[in-house]
Amino acid sequence: MRLLNKVAMITGAGRGIGQATALKFIREGAKVVVCDIKQEWIDETVALCLAEGGSAIGRIADVRNRPELDALVEFIVAHWGRIDILVNNAGIVADAQLKNMTDEQFDRVIDINLKGVYNCTRAVVNQMISQQSGVILNASSIVGLYGNFGQTNYAASKFAVIGMVKTWARELGSKGIRSNAVCPGFIATSILGAMPEKVVETLEKRVPMGRLGKPEEVANTFAFLASDEASYINGAVLEVSGGLTI
Repeated sequence: MRLLNKVAMITGAGRGIGQATALKFIREGAKVVVCDIKQEWIDETVALCLAEGGSAIGRIADVRNRPELDALVEFIVAHWGRIDILVNNAGIVADAQLKNMTDEQFDRVIDINLKGVYNCTRAVVNQMISQQSGVILNASSIVGLYGNFGQTNYAASKFAVIGMVKTWARELGSKGIRSNAVCPGFIATSILGAMPEKVVETLEKRVPMGRLGKPEEVANTFAFLASDEASYINGAVLEVSGGLTI
């Protein structure tokens, strides 16, 4: 078990990649804090984690709310004594071409995908510094490397979380804290599930491997980066896209 007794806080863990990551971490021996905005999503993921025989607790967490996050971190430390891993996975899309994008669309995506990552990391960083250890993992996207039509707001947020990871790698590496980013490609989650079948087929054809990625394949990447097997990986940006951008 690569994450035995590590305490991991995972945002957006109620569905999709976040849920798969929570389950992977449980199977690797971690104690998991399932964070999301809807109680029913949280309850489902916690139940799945407990069914695996692991230790998991769930909490409502709006990544835009710093006081709420500070209180959550205090609770986790009181409950389990430490926080070893933060997975900044929570994120949304609100797509539109620039000429049609509203200020509300832009601001909401930035508030959750970018400011939310800052808020969560700011909430845990002093605890990790006091421990002289920790791992911070940011979910970016291939859109955060190459941009994408109709995603000005999303691309801006995902480029920016890469910049934060690289900055934190410099600032926190000497304190025993590693920071890395993962850039998924087209992953079979509820977001793609809402697309027409022909659109999904077109996406699959763009991938050299000929298929969409699985949430578990991104979760496996997070688990590796969180583990001691990745002990000298700091400030890295790892694409998990089936070769989409080749």
